[in-house]
Amino acid sequence: MSVPDYMQCAEDHQTVLVVVQPVGIVPEDQFFRIYKRISSVNQVNVRDTQRALFIRYRHHYPPENNEWGDFQTHRKVVGLISVTSCSSAKEWPQTAERFHGQKELFGSTLYDSRLLVFGLQGDIAEQQRTDVAFYPSYDNCPDVEKRVEDFVESIFIVLESKRLDRATDKSGDKIPLLCVPFEKKDFVGLDTDSRHYKKRCQGRMRKHVGDLCLQAGMLQDALVHYHMAVELLRSVNDFLWLGAALEGLCSASVIFHYPGGTAGKSGARKPSISAATDTGKRHRPGAQEVLIDPGALTTSGISADTSSEIGRAKNCLSQEDIIEKYKEAISYYGKYKNAGVIELEACVKAVRVLAIQKRAMEASEFLQNAVYINLGQLSEEEKIQRYSVLSELYELIGFHRKSAFFKRVAAMQCVAPTIPDPGWKACYRLLLETLPGYSLSLDPKDFSKGTHRGWAAVQMRLLHELVYASRRMGNPGLSVRHLSFLLQTMLDFLSDQEKKEVTQSLENYTSKCPGGMNIITLPDGLKLPPVPFTKLPIITAHLTFYMLDFYILYPCYFQWVQGDVCEVQLMVYNPMPFELRVENMGLLMSGVEFESLPAALSLPAESGLYPVTLVGVPRTAGNITVNGYHTSVFGVSSDCLLDSLVGVKSSGCTVEVVPSLPRLQLSTSLPRSARLCGEDLSSSVCLQLFNGETQQLVITLENIGSETLNTLEMSSKTLTTKEKLFGDFLSWDLQDALSRLPLKPGQAVTVPVDIHAKLDFSGQENLLQDLNDDGISVTGLPISSPLRQVLKPRPENKQVNADTSKSEYNHVKTLEAVLNFRYSGGLGQVEGYYREISLGVKVDVEPSVFFTRVSTLPASSTRQCHLLLDVFNPTEHELTLTARNQQLILHSSECQRYKHEHRYQKPAAHTAPHTCKYYLHQLMCQRAHSLFILHLKQPLKYKLFIFQCQ
Repeated sequence: MSVPDYMQCAEDHQTVLVVVQPVGIVPEDQFFRIYKRISSVNQVNVRDTQRALFIRYRHHYPPENNEWGDFQTHRKVVGLISVTSCSSAKEWPQTAERFHGQKELFGSTLYDSRLLVFGLQGDIAEQQRTDVAFYPSYDNCPDVEKRVEDFVESIFIVLESKRLDRATDKSGDKIPLLCVPFEKKDFVGLDTDSRHYKKRCQGRMRKHVGDLCLQAGMLQDALVHYHMAVELLRSVNDFLWLGAALEGLCSASVIFHYPGGTAGKSGARKPSISAATDTGKRHRPGAQEVLIDPGALTTSGISADTSSEIGRAKNCLSQEDIIEKYKEAISYYGKYKNAGVIELEACVKAVRVLAIQKRAMEASEFLQNAVYINLGQLSEEEKIQRYSVLSELYELIGFHRKSAFFKRVAAMQCVAPTIPDPGWKACYRLLLETLPGYSLSLDPKDFSKGTHRGWAAVQMRLLHELVYASRRMGNPGLSVRHLSFLLQTMLDFLSDQEKKEVTQSLENYTSKCPGGMNIITLPDGLKLPPVPFTKLPIITAHLTFYMLDFYILYPCYFQWVQGDVCEVQLMVYNPMPFELRVENMGLLMSGVEFESLPAALSLPAESGLYPVTLVGVPRTAGNITVNGYHTSVFGVSSDCLLDSLVGVKSSGCTVEVVPSLPRLQLSTSLPRSARLCGEDLSSSVCLQLFNGETQQLVITLENIGSETLNTLEMSSKTLTTKEKLFGDFLSWDLQDALSRLPLKPGQAVTVPVDIHAKLDFSGQENLLQDLNDDGISVTGLPISSPLRQVLKPRPENKQVNADTSKSEYNHVKTLEAVLNFRYSGGLGQVEGYYREISLGVKVDVEPSVFFTRVSTLPASSTRQCHLLLDVFNPTEHELTLTARNQQLILHSSECQRYKHEHRYQKPAAHTAPHTCKYYLHQLMCQRAHSLFILHLKQPLKYKLFIFQCQ
């Protein structure tokens, strides 16, 4: 016997084998349709008995296996059901002849046979025959199952008669010697009268009767016969048949312990009536072999009455002893080269029992033994089947990775070089079945979160094999999908060279079949989900939302405007060791109609974080959700959702899109500058003025949107608070601009803004603190300034060192303010929305002159005094100072004394003494107007505010 039945299980020993085969030309689908109905009758309760007969059906069975029917009766074909199509009476004789030819093939072992004829009508079909059933068509055969049950009952009658014949054999010592095919030549010339030979015959026959009892539903009788056979065969060292007797004993015990069977759900069976009865007779665990009364044996060694033995038997083996006996039986089978199939099948049966007992390690030992059993020259199909069954058995005991290993070996066997027509489809299917064993899933979502499971090197090898098998199948789309999956999920485990090779292969495949986001459905129904390239490039969790150059501040949260370009900024990273080109990169939106404006970028090798801005235009108002982005990398189009990005907890970001509004573009007569610190502005300007100088800034507002501007408001906010400012820093007249409203798209208005620099550089709050008749010297800077110092009296018109004076008095103060424009129009104005645009203004104010010394002298009149001021020019220009028709010319870094006669009112009599110091203090503490007018000797002259006191 060279063809093993890998589906064998222990309970098959109690089944009878029925072969169902087509005769002549029968449509394959119709045959298997009838075969399915026939095989559904796998258990028949025999009438007038408490026994059941179990049937095992096969549509193909090697005739050489039938020769081992005496060794194990469940291998013997005892029934034949033939299915044929016959459309006319002329075809009937040929059909009947073919049926008889099939019967002759298994004639030596057949108990009964049936022929099911479909399509034949007329006189022949109306004949009543027990072995032939006629049906008009394959669709009109309602009593197939009933005829099969009758057929099974006829088999049982023959089986029962043979059991009784064997058990009550009265031929004296002439018990026939049962043999397996390869033994017949070994027994030629043996002494048939020796005691050893007779015991061999008795033992083998006792084992054979045990098989018949087990098939006939007499479990306890079978156990007794098996126990007796073991004792007899062990005494004569008949190891092959001793192994068969031990295996029969194990099978009967398994049937007793596990009435539901060991073949799994597909092979589960209902316990028979006799088995249910035997359940109550179960002995304690640890039962060994039967104790045989020698008086119970007849001279022939076979006793018809086994009731006394049943009563004294330790009927079946315990669950632990079942495995030990299996090991012993397999060891005996291993002594015979020609019993390799029997040994292999015994290993498979033991593994199924151990799987139920959850003894995985012991089961793996049996399977390891099965791997090394030599069955001679096997065909490639038989090798594939062998490895596939080993894989299934390893899966059954929970050895998933070992199961995947043998499944992969079976896949490689499908495309072995010796096969003229390699089965790449079968190879691909088997490779897919290995994925769970290697902790590999074809769904990229399983790899997006958590640590990597499984051996990455083995997984990559398997994915490469899937790619190659797909290509050989002629399905480049599958190759692209698997290669994309490899690149996405195994990127962290690929070397730089492997990354280059994989991407080059992917580009070659996509040049013929571009990759997309479609679901690929395989012929067996398996669906391959799309593989988005979320790691090419890698996107960080930082997303920033913008309205291009404009901001919506009402209500108080961020909004986008219908019809305007909006931005989302991503931080991307290129993990590849070469330049990565990303094409057609755009936003994925939902909620409102959105026009994405794709971008293309080229990222340097291992670029680090790199900002990328994606833009688009919402075409309708409402709530829009940013779900992700789409890219095209290496010819594969990907839709990358935010919830699939590592580190991103949100599944989308929602932004409100308000109705359309006008859009202004701001430009100024001055060049732009850097934005003010801490302020979010549309634009900024920066200029330098001398203290007291005024300059005009012209702001141009152009409507570059598609809506008409109806309202415009303007306001300002001064950011500098520590400087003492006199008058308005910024002033404007908006009436001319308002008169031009409404402002249509493409039109513009100008708004002139006057910038006034009027700051206090005097430091006068300390100017008279220590004033006396001799005079004091102070700087014109605040008391906190490091430039402040006390100067000694010096001669009039004394030249001050230029470098020293500049470093002491060249102090610059800064004024900052923000101009805000609020405007609205279109549908957004109807719903209460508006826009704001802002301009930052920064002015660096330099001092014009400093008063370094103040003193007084008495005059000729008691109501007058002379005010002496030391005036210093800190600028690089020549200045002309004018006061009450007096002019004083100061060169750069020059200090001169100015004498001014001032009249004051006499104080009341009760006030302090009328000293010059007192009246000067009174004068300086009054809010006064300008005392001096200063002119720069430049092509343009500025009227400057110089000195003012409190």
